[in-house]
Amino acid sequence: MMILDKIFKYFEEISKIPRGSGNEKAISDYLVRFAKENNLEVIQDEVMNVIIKKPASPGYENSPGVILQGHMDMVCVKNSDKVHDFTKDPITLKYVGDMIYADGTSLGADNGIAVALAMAVLTSDNISHPPLEALITVDEESGMTGAHNLNPENISGKILINLDSEEEGKLLVSCAGGSRAAIKLNVEWQNAPKDLEAYAININGLLGGHSGVEIDKERGNSNKLLGRALHNLYETAPFNLAYIAGGSRANVIPSEAEAVIFASPDQSQAIADKIMELDKMFKNEYKVSDPGVRVSIKKSQKDFDRMFNDSTTIKAISLLVAIPNGIQAMSKSIKGLVESSSNIGVVSIDEDFVSLEFSIRSSVSSLKEYIRNQICTIANLAHVDFEANGDYPAWEYNPNSQVREVFQRVYKEKYDKEPEIVAIHAGVECGLFGEKIPGLDMISIGANAYDAHTTNEHVSISSVKRTYEYLLAVLEELR
Repeated sequence: MMILDKIFKYFEEISKIPRGSGNEKAISDYLVRFAKENNLEVIQDEVMNVIIKKPASPGYENSPGVILQGHMDMVCVKNSDKVHDFTKDPITLKYVGDMIYADGTSLGADNGIAVALAMAVLTSDNISHPPLEALITVDEESGMTGAHNLNPENISGKILINLDSEEEGKLLVSCAGGSRAAIKLNVEWQNAPKDLEAYAININGLLGGHSGVEIDKERGNSNKLLGRALHNLYETAPFNLAYIAGGSRANVIPSEAEAVIFASPDQSQAIADKIMELDKMFKNEYKVSDPGVRVSIKKSQKDFDRMFNDSTTIKAISLLVAIPNGIQAMSKSIKGLVESSSNIGVVSIDEDFVSLEFSIRSSVSSLKEYIRNQICTIANLAHVDFEANGDYPAWEYNPNSQVREVFQRVYKEKYDKEPEIVAIHAGVECGLFGEKIPGLDMISIGANAYDAHTTNEHVSISSVKRTYEYLLAVLEELR
């Protein structure tokens, strides 16, 4: 079987298995079966991380062990009109020229391509390499649970090659740390008067994206825009909220959001005029980053018999307006690098609460704490509940990395040009691994992939092939 066929055979198999964050047992068990079928040593730990070990090829027995690392979970997002159950339905792949897309859902190339690359290396019998460990973690996208709970005694490698990057020719050597936060607003309900109409207000047409990788593009956040729209509308025609929701994950820039309001039919024209005005305003503000943004209103197709009281309505809108979102600071050391950011990824409602979920990132730990404290202070002022969790450290640049020097040298020899050394605002698991295994020499590479965490996610086939060949050339040099 040709190299490329093998990689994408594995990726297709992976794509058939539901593997949203927190739903990884099936994919974890699949990887264990794969290891056993190929007579490889395998460890499946208590949280479902999988470690597959392959002995060194002849002549490499005394070389430092190499860890090939990726994560098995994916971000699950779909178009609003797409019928798809991420807990049981496979991802449908579409091959378009040199690219692979999914059909109306996220693709899962982040990080399924890393898993497929590691599987291809593990089953190749004609390559030269040091002792190998493929470390495939769970729940990277939601809280890095797998990396947090990794037992370092299960790992013996001294070099870690993370395969979670998405730009060929760039060597990632540092990343931001982060944490998650959430606010819960207790909803005080009241019956909706019979003389009021329910209207659904929708924000859509935004591009969304990964809250680390795409945050520098300053794309619109549908939850923030909905907050602005409701705030402006309330000043024109006061109303009461009955429903509000937007976004799917804390670490995804949300592209759609919806609110249902109760208002007097006498105000319908004023409301429609204000929505049209807001639509024009947002189209002007986001004409470069999100040219497809739309604000619309229609009578609600769902029946609502109750609504928020005045105080809860005002508090919910005020929180959306006040909470910091987007870029908070740029790096003073690395030109063009976002240093700190906040993303209001999810607004959701259940029987008693409206919840706001955030992803906070910074390459400076004190600034990460400051943003978290800002959100906490706003929550305290509003007398609503606040909690923070999922904290993970930054991966600091190592000026003495030997593996980086090998990657640079091999790239120069293969392509006759220098690779780009980069740091990113997104979080990768390397920070946690470096904390757990002192002295671990780490680097991150990957093939060209685009629009992660969106329904437009796609990956270059030819870039995957080159990345695999580059990886094999580096492994051969790590003698």
